[in-house]
Amino acid sequence: MCGTAVPAYGPSMARPQTTPRPAPRTRRPGRGLAHRIARRRSQTIRAGSSVTLFAVLGPGLLAGLSDDDPAGITTYSLLGADYGYRLLWVLALSTVALVVFHELGARMGVVTGQGLLALVRTRFGRRAATYGAAILTIANVGTMCAELAGIAAGAELLFHIGKGVSVPIAAAIIALLVLRGSFKRVEHVLLAVSAVFVTYIASGVLAHPDWLAAGKGLVLPSMPLTRDAVYLAVATVGTTLAPWGIAFIQSYAVDKQIPRSQLGLERVDVITGAALTGVIGVFIVMACAATLHARGIPIVEAADAARGLEPLAGPLAGTLFGVGIVGAGFLAGAIVPMSTAYSVCEGLDRPADVNASLREAPFFYGTFVAVVVVSAAIVLVPGLPLIGILVATQALNAVLVLFMLPFLITLARDRDLMGDDALAGPALLAALTAFAFVALAIVALGYLAIAS
Repeated sequence: MCGTAVPAYGPSMARPQTTPRPAPRTRRPGRGLAHRIARRRSQTIRAGSSVTLFAVLGPGLLAGLSDDDPAGITTYSLLGADYGYRLLWVLALSTVALVVFHELGARMGVVTGQGLLALVRTRFGRRAATYGAAILTIANVGTMCAELAGIAAGAELLFHIGKGVSVPIAAAIIALLVLRGSFKRVEHVLLAVSAVFVTYIASGVLAHPDWLAAGKGLVLPSMPLTRDAVYLAVATVGTTLAPWGIAFIQSYAVDKQIPRSQLGLERVDVITGAALTGVIGVFIVMACAATLHARGIPIVEAADAARGLEPLAGPLAGTLFGVGIVGAGFLAGAIVPMSTAYSVCEGLDRPADVNASLREAPFFYGTFVAVVVVSAAIVLVPGLPLIGILVATQALNAVLVLFMLPFLITLARDRDLMGDDALAGPALLAALTAFAFVALAIVALGYLAIAS
């Protein structure tokens, strides 16, 4: 990703049809991940379109579903518990924006063969990339705290294990998965873990929601003009449209070495992952709206939603909700530090390769482990207000993505960089509209904060 310069083509120079790739023996940041399976994938791609879809499957599903992490689950639970079905439209619009920008990130990864921070470094300078990587790291550590806190809450609910035991064990499992696993193994494990999200759909159905009210909340915008309501809406935007997810999907698409000819099928992967993210989020909101909001039960900590569901929707609903928190924590707990390591290495032009050894990519693995260890240490601090930190990091994500999107849109519009796949026409309008939606949410929060 970050070690290869982006060629600049003048008006008299013909752009090659495909982006040159480095030789397999040349290790570049983020470029060598799939060398062991690239040859097999190229053979699979020739087998047929349905098989090809499974060959390119991964970036969209993992980046999308990992947004439904414990931070997202808690934010959506608060949305339903505090405001019922009223703010479901915020989640719906956030999901549409997620489709737009995840497709854009995947497209840029496939076409340029580089991650977002590598392109920022090449086009806007090393300082811009370094600042971007630093801010992203800070936000990601906060998000990683939420992942580990979610695992701890779920483990306590399901197995009555304290966080002093569950957090170190979870951190060790996550670190070993990436440190000892190959790209193929890591991808397969994460895709298998993502199946846990079906538990939230089951929990939502078991809660017996008001389907008519839910439909109304999805299509009819309504917003209490209070700072708390807008703050939670902004956090919903931030947890759905997470900046680490946008950075991850581009880097991951590069490492998977998806051919440019299969960009259309990769869009199917992206749309599927983003749509499932929204659907799961809606069912979480409905489950809490039908039970907790209906009876005025507040959420104080991550597991409160699961505990609250048990007497109201049956023990199975609460258990499924708890299983979902743990599974979601492990999925995002692997992806968030991986996204951070990719971005830092891209910004600093360091090797990043899951298939590489520790000696070949020490900075990549060091960054990954550092994020996991620091986050685990923070979560283990006694009396820390994790819910407040959790929602605050999601609001920070929304602010961060507001500064991140102009870089993404500017790079995607560059025809020298993107060729015929440059952002233009209806796609450009959709991207600008989604950006305006995020900007409006941030401005509204700032205004209400000052006014109050």
